[in-house]
Amino acid sequence: MAKALQAQRGGRPSGSGGCDGFALGNEAIAEGAFAAGARFYAGYPITPSSEVAEAAARRLPELGGVFIQMEDELSSMAAIIGASAAGARAFTATSGPGFSLMQENIGMAVMGEIPCVVVNVQRSGPSTGMATKPAQGDVMQARWGTHGDHGIIALAPSSVQDCYDMTARAFALADRYRTPVVLLADAAVAGMREKAIFRKLSQAELGGRALPSCAPDDFRPFATAPAEREIAPLPPFGGDYIFRVTGSMHDERGGQSASPKNADRVVRHLVDKLERNRADIVRVRGYGLEDADAVVISFGCTARSALAAVRQARGLRDGLRAGMLELTTLWPFPDDEVREVLSRAKLVVVAELNLGQAEREVRRLNEFGACVLGVNRVDGDLITPDEILAPIAEALS
Repeated sequence: MAKALQAQRGGRPSGSGGCDGFALGNEAIAEGAFAAGARFYAGYPITPSSEVAEAAARRLPELGGVFIQMEDELSSMAAIIGASAAGARAFTATSGPGFSLMQENIGMAVMGEIPCVVVNVQRSGPSTGMATKPAQGDVMQARWGTHGDHGIIALAPSSVQDCYDMTARAFALADRYRTPVVLLADAAVAGMREKAIFRKLSQAELGGRALPSCAPDDFRPFATAPAEREIAPLPPFGGDYIFRVTGSMHDERGGQSASPKNADRVVRHLVDKLERNRADIVRVRGYGLEDADAVVISFGCTARSALAAVRQARGLRDGLRAGMLELTTLWPFPDDEVREVLSRAKLVVVAELNLGQAEREVRRLNEFGACVLGVNRVDGDLITPDEILAPIAEALS
């Protein structure tokens, strides 16, 4: 079982104008991007993510970067793909309706293997829904929103510190695996203020884009390795390495190739390059799992209520043995970590602000006969610790 992740402590990040202390989640997202070296932002303001755009508009010119307010979210996604292809670390931020508009070009980034970061601060839906209310209803959209078989990485922060740390990590993962990475935040976490440390990132955390060392004529930008441990390097457009990025099925040099053999190679590569590197990508946090009879699985803002419920359960007179597994990586889904919980616990409660999107993934993995229950809300209010504690107390009484 992956152990609880401990946030490293340090000083002010390089290139960041934020201060250690009280911070807004959306501001921490922006500062995490700047600290990671992001210097291009294209987006369209939308509640509850607009503070990310506001911070980018204010800070990027100071850092020698570029901020562009686009006419819509579809063009925003297209712009960051172009900026990334030119060599910049690029990002955008939106909420549910805008995330829907981005899906076609997210598919383009997946197929073209263009690294970029998409921040989706989830709100109540469908459609306009309740624009200022938190929700966690975009879990499956993050995984399957764009068409075709493909892999995707999605991270879920549950604190303002996470907003900073995970945004920075998203850029490193995007470059390492040449893929879009979704920061699947929510209105509650992005809109809260709490203590955060905008620390300087180590070189290992910053990562970087691999550049080719071969002769330009030998460069194959879409080559695949059998073990999927190595991803082809990606030089910026405009240099000696000339190649095409296309949404169509392509060969290793970027030229169109619709043969069945090549199509099979490309689609499997887009999935396998992430699935075979799960150990590097997937992270979870565990609390009190060693002896837990009941485990709450949660993520994002709801993980805060889940942890409070677990602490209340253990603090009762008879001491209910409860634990929590927080999914800080939602995609690839933490199959191994969830299976381990299911193999040991009598009861697994999946708490989320939707009607069971992560719960379905947990049930898919339940080969052990554990009782799986969902605790859900879709009314715009947060799930309370008492709502999570109630089924635990009833089942274990």
